[in-house]
Parts: sequence; structure tokens; C-alpha cells
Amino acid sequence: MESLSLGIDLGGTNTSFGIVDPQGHILIKGKMSTTGHATVADYIAALQQHLLPLFEQVGKGNIKGVGIGAPNGNFFTGEIKFAPNLPWHGIIPMAKLVSEALGLKTTLTNDAKAAAIGEMRYGAAKGMKDFIMVTLGTGLGSGFVANGQLIYGHDGLAGELGHVIAVRDGRKCNCGRNGCLERYASATGIVITAEQWMAERYDETTLRAHDGKLTAKMIQDAARNGDAFALEIYEYTAKILGQTLADVVAITSPQAIIFFGGLAHAGDMLFTPVKRYMEDNLLHIYKDKVTLLHSGLPDADAAILGASAIAC
Repeated sequence: MESLSLGIDLGGTNTSFGIVDPQGHILIKGKMSTTGHATVADYIAALQQHLLPLFEQVGKGNIKGVGIGAPNGNFFTGEIKFAPNLPWHGIIPMAKLVSEALGLKTTLTNDAKAAAIGEMRYGAAKGMKDFIMVTLGTGLGSGFVANGQLIYGHDGLAGELGHVIAVRDGRKCNCGRNGCLERYASATGIVITAEQWMAERYDETTLRAHDGKLTAKMIQDAARNGDAFALEIYEYTAKILGQTLADVVAITSPQAIIFFGGLAHAGDMLFTPVKRYMEDNLLHIYKDKVTLLHSGLPDADAAILGASAIAC
């Protein structure tokens, strides 16, 4: 059998995993809860039990290694450092612990960086050497690829687009700074905008029926149905994202910017104005050179493929 890899997407709520072949086909996959385990050791023991059926089906000896994508994952150290959305705190040597438990070489990185590698190997960035991957989920993650190499920086923490300041003296961010892009252009950010505007303004909108239980999906649905208030929220979000991307383009001059995640499902409703605001603010030498693309990886499998791509 061909050399296989195990991809693990360690999320704040659930952990997904799958065995992937060299062509990017997921042969078998599964899922378990990330929460509900008192300690990291308990979590890894549960993970090990969930993986046993997969190993039995493909033969553990055919698996070359494990790749893990995790929030605040550091490629250089194999550690998860102070991830606010995980049930355990502090610094967790996750790659070492998983490697010892499974008896397989394990590599770990930030989940958005894993997505960038997966996109380059299997998705819309196949054949590209310069692009930016932007994940628009609960937060805003990113991975920067230049000259065919993912940029890690000297400490493994480079490429935090979600925490560049997009609005000076803006919203308080969980990272401790104010005005981070993530607080505006993410599922969380767009809900904050809607709730603030509804508290400050008197626009008629179907979103008021969900007041207190509002989600990004509700805002997206309202905008698709022609709700003027929801459409204005998308325009505002697109302006901040597009203007920030114009600044980012000047740093790496990417061929494309590729988007993934729930907020990206808005499609042209978000990205047509994002493109317009980006182009309006680009330095002249970059105009009409950067393509905005949606991820080429299937939603349900993208995280597993991205994680498997870093296994070595």
C-alpha cells in the first residue's frame, strides 16, 4: 500500500481525523469531542481509542506520520501555546505527547497554516508559489506562502493577519490589543457589528427577531433575502477587510488570496465589495494583479487534508 498519513484537526469543540493517501483522498475518517476530558492525558487516551479502528483498517505500518492542525500551534516546538478556545491552558507539548501515545512521528502547526499547505498541495493554490490563505471562521486565521514556502518567522508565529490592527483604537480583542481585523472580519466580528448597530440605531431588520441569539449565518441569510441592514453590515465588513488586504499585498505581493470558512460562504455578497475596496487602496504597481479565490478543498475534509499535508 502507498505511504499514508494521519491528519488531525484539533478544534475547540471537536477533533476530526482521517487517513489520507498521497493524492489527497481521505480513505477513512472520524470525529470525537475535544471537550469533556479533564486533562490533556485523558484527551490523548480517548483519541488513541478512536484511532484504533482506523489503524486496523489501513494497517498502522502503512502510516508514515501524523500532522496536527491546532489553534496557537507552533511548528518549530510542536507546542500549543495559550490557546484561548481549548479546554486546557498554558503550554502543551502536543506533538510530543501524541507521538509517544501513537508511536508515530508527529508534526504540529497552526490550523490556518496547515490549511495553507493543504491548499497548496491539493486545492486552489496547487502550482502557486505566492499566495495568502485566509480562514474566516469564529476568528480570522492566515497562512502566508512566498517563493513556494510557508512563512513561519524566526519563532514559528509569523503570519497573524487576524491580529493586525485594522481600526485604530477599535474593538478590544482577546489578544489584548484594540482594533484587530479578527474583531471585524470574522463570524464573531460580523455578529458584534450587527449587535452594536441594532443597539445604536433604529433600522427595521429581520435580525431583531434573533436579538440575543444572533449568528453569522442568520446575518448571511438576511442579506441574501435583501435585508438592507444586513447588506450594509456586509459592506462595512468588506470595506475593513479589503482595505487591510491592500496593505498586506504590499508585503508579499501574492498571486492570489484564498478564503475558507463559514463567513466565506457569503461568496460574491462579501467578496465583490472586498475586491473593490482592496483595488481602490492598492499601490498602483499591484492593481489588477491579485486574484481572490474560494478554497478548492471540500468543506468537510479541508481541515483533515491540511493537517495531513504537514505529516512527514
